[in-house]
Amino acid sequence: MTTQPVPMLDLAYQHRAVADEVADGFARVLENSSYVLGPEATAFENAYAEYLGVSHVLGVANGTDALVLALRASGIGPGDEVIIPANTFVATAEAVALVGAIPVLVDPGEDFLMAPDTLAAAITPRTRAVIPVHLYGQVADVAAIREVVGSDLVIIEDAAQSQGAIRDGAYAGSLGDVAATSFYPGKNLGAYGDAGGVSTNSPGIADAVRALRNHGGVERYQHDVVGTNSRLDGLQAVVLAAKLKRLDEWNAHRRVVADRYRALLADLPAVTLPLAGEPSAHVYHQFVIQVDDRDRIFDEMAAAGIGVGIHYPKPIHLLGAFADSGLGGAGSFPRAEHQAARILSLPVYPGLTEAMQDRVVDELRAALREV
Repeated sequence: MTTQPVPMLDLAYQHRAVADEVADGFARVLENSSYVLGPEATAFENAYAEYLGVSHVLGVANGTDALVLALRASGIGPGDEVIIPANTFVATAEAVALVGAIPVLVDPGEDFLMAPDTLAAAITPRTRAVIPVHLYGQVADVAAIREVVGSDLVIIEDAAQSQGAIRDGAYAGSLGDVAATSFYPGKNLGAYGDAGGVSTNSPGIADAVRALRNHGGVERYQHDVVGTNSRLDGLQAVVLAAKLKRLDEWNAHRRVVADRYRALLADLPAVTLPLAGEPSAHVYHQFVIQVDDRDRIFDEMAAAGIGVGIHYPKPIHLLGAFADSGLGGAGSFPRAEHQAARILSLPVYPGLTEAMQDRVVDELRAALREV
């Protein structure tokens, strides 16, 4: 058995595929000095809007800003309650807190996604919005969520891990009232630094984000509201436009890797495999299994040179940042806590070879012998 390390992520493979196109685009940006927003950003926004099937995409500086701006543009502010899953990245909760609203947590379903039954019990007269998180590359059931919350609550998709994922015939990022996404380098559609986007079919929300991201106005020195500085730059837009053309191909490769993991691990009762949706739904931003004695298995695989991850080791209510927020202590969200203690992310990305995958599985099997 080879002992060659297998990284958790290899972005060099993607760069090689787009290097020439990116170099040409960088040259255009440098020639035109269109560093912030500008024609390259507009071209990407239009291309991604067409891809998603929405009317508007607004490029912003990062995924957290995208969530904050989506909340602000939807009129969410101090005292409003926003329901989010307990098992998300901290940015989802941070964004709610940053606009002065109150995060309200719900336990996820077995598929890690927001469960309509727990959602219904969390709604109060102060609830103004719901943020379903399309975690690990699968898409939450926004249609079922809409049936629960009705038309009065705003549905804001957290689509940071789901570029290209489909549910009910539509792309993640086009299912709710507005969606926020991250183009952090490791995402399925990743920039060469921080970047993010807001997508919507609402002209009002789009106009609000367009102003908020640019110091509260769309014309120079005209500031109608207190905004912020959160704009997509031309260089990142070039990278995203080049990668967008290959997104479906790369996601298809992720599915091939995921299907092979399922076959290779099918005989291991100690491993809980991720639930599989319809063939086009899951884009496997992460391939997340569940195992007992997770921390030891993580340490052994890491020591053997396998890039494994934990997404995420603590639910929101157990993070120090929210310890005094009244979200609940240990035991408040048992499924999220149970999953957080057992989840383990295996390498899954375009360019992962069968030999590399075999090595991941061999090391996992070796670690599992002690379970």
